[in-house]
Amino acid sequence: MKPISAQSEFLADQTRRAFFGRAAGGFGGLALGCMLLENAMTNPFEPHFAPRAKRVISLFMSGGPSHVDTFDPKPILSKLDGQSMPANIIKNHEFAMIKTKEPKVKGSPWEFRKYGQSGTEISELFPHIASVSDEIAVVRSLYSDTFNHDPAVTFMNTGNVRFGWPSLGAWASYGLGTENSDLPAYIVLASGRNIQPLLDSYWGAGFLPPEYQGVQLRTQGEPVLYLKNPEGVSRETRRNQISLLGSLNRRRHELVKDPAILARIKQYELAFRMQVAVPELANIASEPEQIRETYGAELGKVSFANNCLLARRLSESGVRFIQLYEKGWDSHGDISTQHSERCRAVDRPIAALISDLKQRGLLEETLVIWGGEFGRTPMAQGSGTSFGRDHHPHGFTVWMAGGGIRPGIVHGATDEFGYFAEQGKVHVHDLNATILHCLGMNHEKFTYRHQGRDFRLTDVHGQVIHNLLV
Repeated sequence: MKPISAQSEFLADQTRRAFFGRAAGGFGGLALGCMLLENAMTNPFEPHFAPRAKRVISLFMSGGPSHVDTFDPKPILSKLDGQSMPANIIKNHEFAMIKTKEPKVKGSPWEFRKYGQSGTEISELFPHIASVSDEIAVVRSLYSDTFNHDPAVTFMNTGNVRFGWPSLGAWASYGLGTENSDLPAYIVLASGRNIQPLLDSYWGAGFLPPEYQGVQLRTQGEPVLYLKNPEGVSRETRRNQISLLGSLNRRRHELVKDPAILARIKQYELAFRMQVAVPELANIASEPEQIRETYGAELGKVSFANNCLLARRLSESGVRFIQLYEKGWDSHGDISTQHSERCRAVDRPIAALISDLKQRGLLEETLVIWGGEFGRTPMAQGSGTSFGRDHHPHGFTVWMAGGGIRPGIVHGATDEFGYFAEQGKVHVHDLNATILHCLGMNHEKFTYRHQGRDFRLTDVHGQVIHNLLV
């Protein structure tokens, strides 16, 4: 009954004259309050130690790229092509789509070559990334706990297969704040073929305050819906509306003490500032034509190339965590065609991004991560030229570059079939612990109190992979 009584008292007190009398004197206090809230967001917590990376660019290949066709060559697959996979390896293993009792080994249709001074072996699918091979650290021994898409993507992003946990980008935003109060600390961009849906929870804040969730920008038309004021509404009028709404929300917060109300105030204020900052930032037409050509960017088109160029612009503008999703890697069939298309879409832009960041002096302070939710089986799904590969979490590849990562190395290895991570094994929790380390955060001490317990991204697991660090 107390909330009803408080609400009745509040409403009874709100005569038009009384409200505007208080509001007139309250707007100044509201402005100060917004400045303090903004300051809390832009001034990050003190890192546990000196960070090597100021920001992260995550290049997420949604659907699961095949490691044995891209960054993890396995000659024995071609040698034993068409033969049954050894029973002792796949014993008691369940697959998402392969139902035959004796799945057949399948060699890669693409050749691998050694590149750069590092001699890293990379598939012919990635000639442009191969040209920057000395900048990247390839991790061939990552493994995960689940083989279905939604829980696997959720696990890679949140460290948990269940919904409701904060994403890595949200943790980074919570721990480090933003370098630019006019933009969200965490921005998401998406492109590619719509095979697997992207869920908002992949970049959600979970039990963290909601202002730390990712903000998805559209890459065609207006970058954010309803970014422009309605016809006849000036910026000054909008400012007054936001201030008035903030005053009402603060009054409500005093009564019910709901932290979501403070988050709502922050989001309204950020949205107001974004009306000016975002359109200018998202306008890649302002980039020199030569730069756009290097990335393969095309004006007005939804593409991974455009998003990579925008990611560099966001990095320069102080966005803390930038996540690019390229959809369409779930090649259960016709992998020769599908992976060729996806690799062509991302190869040139990724190499351009790495080179551009380095040329501008940003790579050493920007951690770039490439990978998907799992790899794909060394056995074929289907047969003939239209074969595909099934989901594979037991051993697959990611690579990292920039901010604190040793360039030009290969860490770990899968077995000769590319089935199990075998040497230098890296669990998803280990990967996330290493990413946080590059950002100056001790993953064991970086916690948030929720329901009487201190939670962290890596839960009670994870260790930093020091071999990957400079």
